[in-house]
Amino acid sequence: MVVYYTLLAVIGVERVCELVVSTRHANASLRRGGVESGAGHFPVMVALHVLLLVGCVVEPLTLHRTFIPALGYPMIAVVVAANALRWWCIATLGPSWSARVIVIPGMPLVRSGPYRWFAHPNYVAVIIEGAALPLAGSAWITAGTFTVLNAALLTVRLRCETRALAAAGA
Repeated sequence: MVVYYTLLAVIGVERVCELVVSTRHANASLRRGGVESGAGHFPVMVALHVLLLVGCVVEPLTLHRTFIPALGYPMIAVVVAANALRWWCIATLGPSWSARVIVIPGMPLVRSGPYRWFAHPNYVAVIIEGAALPLAGSAWITAGTFTVLNAALLTVRLRCETRALAAAGA
């Protein structure tokens, strides 16, 4: 389980880095006339993602789960791939990326990088990682719970983004 807990620590640090980048980009977008939508669901999203990491630690410890190499190593590879996709999204969107829904009126939609193939590649990465990360440590309850709650949250989030982009003429 050392490999798994090391992965969780790395992911935790990565999330803090994402929040730093997100905050910097959000502030810059707001200064450039960006309009934020969905601020009410953002704290729920943050809490859900924090609870994912907590569940990934607590469930294996309290339920005495062991690392199953046949499951754990493939899931770690999937987590790494999902994070590569997430950072590709962040790099492609550049200063327009943030964890918040902020749209600058008149800015065109990005159609390069992973966005040339589908509209929400970052959410694909979140969905994949949300299942794979807990499964890497045999945290099946956390994987299932996060998946269901995240599906509900993403339903709200996608509707919010769609409305915000339409209102901004993007």
